[in-house]
Amino acid sequence: MEEVIIREIQKTDNVSVAQVIRTVLEEFNVPKVGTAYADPQLDRMFETYSEPKSAYFVVEKDGEIIGCAGIAPLANGSPDVCELQKMYFLPETRGLGIGARMMEICLEKAKTFGFKQCYLETMPYMEAAQKLYLKSGFTYLDAPMGCTGHSSCPVWMIKGLK
Repeated sequence: MEEVIIREIQKTDNVSVAQVIRTVLEEFNVPKVGTAYADPQLDRMFETYSEPKSAYFVVEKDGEIIGCAGIAPLANGSPDVCELQKMYFLPETRGLGIGARMMEICLEKAKTFGFKQCYLETMPYMEAAQKLYLKSGFTYLDAPMGCTGHSSCPVWMIKGLK
């Protein structure tokens, strides 16, 4: 793969980011209700992640957005806990270490914001993603944290940030 750029989201990325996320969710037949697919902020990610202690990053290759991920405070959770949010990559980006790089960038940003733990939610059949999360130090939880609105995501994980 040619060189990719990981950078913070810009307002002009909103349409492309929403398209990447919806494309991946459709690829995995993720329910459209109770998941990121139905999130009202999906079409205005730049504005959403302009909030305090939030950051969103995109993977760009040849001027096209091919992946994305971000961190933000966990909704209705402890102020010490952030959530890894909307981490999705198109098929051509998978298996190349880009997800691990993106994870590292997001977790480093979370530490600079002062978070002590990072939480995430995913689907049981997103096995490659779970392998990345486990490799990055996340462990499984028995119940969800906070109130993300993603009632259709039954896999919850957490990682301490040092």
